[in-house]
Amino acid sequence: MTDSVRHYSSADRLIQRFADGLRALSPAEEARPLPVAAAPGPLSEEERKAAADLMRINHAGEVAAQGLYHGQALVAREPELRRHLLEAAREERDHLQWCAERLRQLQDHPSRLSPFWYAGSVAIGALAGLSGDRKSLGFVAETERQVSAHLQDHLRRLPESDRASRAVVQAMKADEERHGAEALAAGGALPPAPVRGLMRAVAGVMKFGATRF
Repeated sequence: MTDSVRHYSSADRLIQRFADGLRALSPAEEARPLPVAAAPGPLSEEERKAAADLMRINHAGEVAAQGLYHGQALVAREPELRRHLLEAAREERDHLQWCAERLRQLQDHPSRLSPFWYAGSVAIGALAGLSGDRKSLGFVAETERQVSAHLQDHLRRLPESDRASRAVVQAMKADEERHGAEALAAGGALPPAPVRGLMRAVAGVMKFGATRF
């Protein structure tokens, strides 16, 4: 059963989120089919390395997204908000698998700091959730806005011939924009400017670490 079907105690939800974390860090799970592009072009070694670096950042971002949603769901006051967060997390899980598969195709690997990205994001998500459901939804909307902007930047930076990676990033971007719009439509209150700046700074640390470890 899911959280939306029956009432769980705080201890039950903690155990469920721990299990979610194990699934988020595991390498294989059923997901929506990998977005594919027709007639992918060949990549030079330099292009392969550039694409792999960007997809490693995207994979780390999806690990972090799992942590944020799970942390927010852990402390959500309303069952409907918890259901919304966990449903979004399931879609982000698809993105995680797409990035992992594309990295495999590029003969590269995810960041070795994935457990750190996940644990830190759970803590950040829980803090956001404790601020109240409207602010928690606003945190989702701002997170997705920033993620969409960075994915747009990746589309600009990916090699034109890497149609496979571009198809994955475009599909992810469409989902992120929808998640953000849904959070605002549900009554989300965007965080103040200093918090938005801090979110960008944390994302910058993650990008730096993901490309090097």
